[in-house]
Amino acid sequence: MRYTVFDTPILEPLLHGTALVLLKVFGWRKEGQIPDVPKFVVISAPHTSNWDLAIGLVLAFAFRVKVRWMGKDSLFGGPFSVIFKWLGGIPVDRSRSTGMVAQAIRAFHESERMIMIIAPEGTRSRTLHWRSGFYHIARGASVPIALGFLDYRRKAAGIGPLIVPTGDLDADMKAIRAFYAGVTPKHPERKCVVVAAAGV
Repeated sequence: MRYTVFDTPILEPLLHGTALVLLKVFGWRKEGQIPDVPKFVVISAPHTSNWDLAIGLVLAFAFRVKVRWMGKDSLFGGPFSVIFKWLGGIPVDRSRSTGMVAQAIRAFHESERMIMIIAPEGTRSRTLHWRSGFYHIARGASVPIALGFLDYRRKAAGIGPLIVPTGDLDADMKAIRAFYAGVTPKHPERKCVVVAAAGV
């Protein structure tokens, strides 16, 4: 597993304290608790702004958890590549099939503990449907899905309930859709329908 900022013990208390200060300064609060399970996928939604990643990382430091997150490969160009990977980022080429679901499942199987964050929309722009990769990763790795959220109206971010994938995608998505119905993104006009389509 790639070395990340979360593996730097000397920085952990500093980043935790800084995260709590930043949340307070900007009027945000964290809600929920980290699930008491060693491995799970976290949905990060809705995703309509560059600020989502920044707030999400601050939240991870505030919760004192080590996370990995998937982002489109264009984020990892130039000098940002090293920085984003150090922050736990995994570049994903969404323009073609790369076997990312299989790779993610294998990473779960090879790890004793892992929290992997995935934004199902895959882009900040308006999309018609979520991508279903997060579901197939969780299902294939036999791990639950935690419903992470960023609610800009309430300025609240955190972790909601756990969903254990049953294999019935439509039924599971119905429960997930109900949770996110009341969550307001930074750009509400870009919020997409919570229905899983093909793709990571």
